[in-house]
Amino acid sequence: MNNKKLKIGLLGLGTVGSGTYRMLCTNEQIITSTTGVAIEVAKVLVHDKTKKREVDIPQELLTDNPDEILKDPSIDVVVELLGGMKPAYDYMVEALNNKKHVVTANKEVIASKGEELTNLSIKNKVMLRYEASVGGGIPILNAISTSLQANEFTQIVGIVNGTTNYILTQMSENGLSYEDALHDAQLKGFAEADPTNDVEGIDAANKLSILATTAFGLHVPPEDIPRKGITHITEEDIDFALQFGYKIKLIAMAKRYRNTLECHVQPAMIPMNHPLATVNNEFNAIFAKGNAVDDVMLYGKGAGAMPSGSAVVGDLVEIARAYATNSTAMAVPTALNDNKNLAFDGEGQNMYYVNLIAEDMPGVLGNIATTLGKYGISIDTFLQRSRGRQTGRNVPLIYILHEVTRDRLNEALEEVSNFSFVKEVKSIISVALLD
Repeated sequence: MNNKKLKIGLLGLGTVGSGTYRMLCTNEQIITSTTGVAIEVAKVLVHDKTKKREVDIPQELLTDNPDEILKDPSIDVVVELLGGMKPAYDYMVEALNNKKHVVTANKEVIASKGEELTNLSIKNKVMLRYEASVGGGIPILNAISTSLQANEFTQIVGIVNGTTNYILTQMSENGLSYEDALHDAQLKGFAEADPTNDVEGIDAANKLSILATTAFGLHVPPEDIPRKGITHITEEDIDFALQFGYKIKLIAMAKRYRNTLECHVQPAMIPMNHPLATVNNEFNAIFAKGNAVDDVMLYGKGAGAMPSGSAVVGDLVEIARAYATNSTAMAVPTALNDNKNLAFDGEGQNMYYVNLIAEDMPGVLGNIATTLGKYGISIDTFLQRSRGRQTGRNVPLIYILHEVTRDRLNEALEEVSNFSFVKEVKSIISVALLD
């Protein structure tokens, strides 16, 4: 057994940082015995050294000076757990240039600057790992880049945000409104005081960008990914989805079609018999289809101190194993963006659920069907809710439409909206096409 020691510096001791430190202490013997390397926390960067911590940590390990980690030649690995773009990105660049391995859970930095950081790690012959940036405790990036690397992937689709999944589960299972479900999520710590990044799909777009890079070798900037959040989803949408045999989930999808890659983040109706429909509350799941392995789904908690800490420590273990054999300089990066045969093609085509509010009078259905047909849009399923519970003569007309691009659907619905008998296009929700 080797007697090597890997000294690490932690940047941040928040939720994930605390979970990482706790795991390293709790599983110290297991890690050392399986890798032949002792992982020692040398320094921890915090904003306030006097603050009461969730973990019991020696005071002498704490520092408020990043140079005590970034410039210390005895520290081998920098673990960045601050979150956000600045100063996290600058710290990672400095660490890599100082020949230190980097582990991070920072989806924002990896989604936007992952290619640059990967190339910097190769140049400096050090490792860059970021398993915790996508699925918390779900080891999806490692699975794609190691165990499943012989596959050509055709589709990656996932529920990758626990906050929105919790909200939609409460709306579906307990009949809560969006506002009440969000408030409940905030009380239980599943949603931030400002939930914008989660409920508007920004968090999921960052994760999808990383997944697309890893699985398909094509970097799609998160800001280029078509994105829609869940704030417009109503109890009525949930009810109609159930009637059609679907559950509504916020999904992140990357799908290869010939030489193009379609990517989008949006609420979608998932068939009840699909495994993703059973993923509830704060849990995440990622469903992948490869040309050899066919269907694979990884499921687990997508956030939290211990699940995310588990992924961070998993990355440290991989570095320790390479360190034990003096092979860190030869380690393969998690992803390289070198697929010249693929081009990004936006959202692509989807089936759609459309809820129109229209007057209950002769000729309405025929005019709408004719207009949709003019744009090449055919109807898969139709449901008209009786006006028994409605005021006046307006009723909801519910359509499930066959595959069409969103732009073409918008053009058709704009013309439909011009009919005097159409009062409102109330909802448009994707119906997921899961191969």
